[in-house]
Amino acid sequence: MPDSEEKLDQAAAIERLNTALEMQYRSVLQYSIVAASLRGLEAQAVGSRLTEFGDQELNDCRLLIEKIVSFDGEPVTSVAELRYETSTKKALGWLVECEREAVERLQEAIEPTGREGRSEALEHLMEHLILRKQHQVDFLERAAG
Repeated sequence: MPDSEEKLDQAAAIERLNTALEMQYRSVLQYSIVAASLRGLEAQAVGSRLTEFGDQELNDCRLLIEKIVSFDGEPVTSVAELRYETSTKKALGWLVECEREAVERLQEAIEPTGREGRSEALEHLMEHLILRKQHQVDFLERAAG
């Protein structure tokens, strides 16, 4: 059985998951804003991928909310800063910035985990979300040139 230092710090996990959730809410909305507002032929080709990414982000929001509630926490309802950019390059750059920040917040949510089963499950969930987001960042950077 893990000692107290190897157990999940539930309060810290809830706090960090909520911080990440604010970023996730932004991701869903920011992808929608950018996907629907890009102009030009190249931008139209990228728009459908951004819509797909937004759909995946919405699913990830649900996973984070479920995890917070499973730890007897309350999910936040505030959203990190949103922006509308008319320039495709700036819009994609802002998405990259948003996603990098979200990756950092998800990474921070791993720290309060321990060696219990539910700790390991939380860590693996965060790693999965980070992996998917990083794939999106790689795509956005290539698309932005």
